[in-house]
Amino acid sequence: MTNLSALVSFTESAAAGSFTAAAAKLDLTPAAVSKNVARLEQQLGVRLFNRSTRQLRLTAEGEAFRGRAAAALRALDEAVAEIGHARGAAVGRVRISVGVSFGRRYLLPLLPALAARHPELEVEVSLDNRAVDLLAEGYDIGVRGGVIEESSLVARRIARLPLVLVASPGYLRAHGAPRQVTDLAQHDLLGVRLPGGGDIPWRFRRASGRGTTVLSLTARLWLSDPEALIDLALEHAGIAQVGLHHAMPLLRTGRLKAVLTDWHDAGNREIVLHYPHRQYLAPRVRVTVDALLAGLGNNQDLHATRATLPDSWRA
Repeated sequence: MTNLSALVSFTESAAAGSFTAAAAKLDLTPAAVSKNVARLEQQLGVRLFNRSTRQLRLTAEGEAFRGRAAAALRALDEAVAEIGHARGAAVGRVRISVGVSFGRRYLLPLLPALAARHPELEVEVSLDNRAVDLLAEGYDIGVRGGVIEESSLVARRIARLPLVLVASPGYLRAHGAPRQVTDLAQHDLLGVRLPGGGDIPWRFRRASGRGTTVLSLTARLWLSDPEALIDLALEHAGIAQVGLHHAMPLLRTGRLKAVLTDWHDAGNREIVLHYPHRQYLAPRVRVTVDALLAGLGNNQDLHATRATLPDSWRA
């Protein structure tokens, strides 16, 4: 029978992309994790990783085995949870994947109360902006924002995710505030270019009121992380399009101002909580889902719209 520690070492190394990162998570040495994976490869008779001094990449066989291994570990975790269920308790580990900024600002503050209510619950949060395969990587819950596509996962909407154009008061004093869309040609714009090469578009309502138009963005600075745009905007680098919920604290304190609110189109983005669809949802997952939905649902900053912004927050 396959050694459990070897399976765990393999799945954590695959998720983290290195033996060192997996070792830190498992409280082992990198050498022990590497040895566990080597033992598993020997038992299976295939190479699971292509190794180099800088990279650890799954082979085709490793990619295929990863999903099966994660499912097996998940099943074992659920078996432990079922014992707790028989006692009416939420027992065991819940793994959550969430974006860095959203997780730190909105999700982490909810965890102390959850832990206090369920002392036998262990919550592990991965703060990561990359696209995560919840099933293959063994996550129980994922929280992500954007244009949500159909999937096999249960999707519980937390809130709409309107976008807003913002700039610092210092930048606006130096360059003036744009009053119409064509004014943007005279401004420094900050854009997002995703790792796949696509840009997040800027959309505006047409003057006729019918439909929207997309601005062909010519930006001075491009970033791969939408949340990091706020840091540039605060440095007076230009006008950025960001999620309203990220900008709210800075709009409230006056460190950022919203621009072109009458023309900018908020889009159809939303923030969603995902979890695998199962006939039986383990109590540890159920109580966590319920706590997150309740806590995030009660956070007024997540439910603000541009229409509710005070005039003092606008340029």
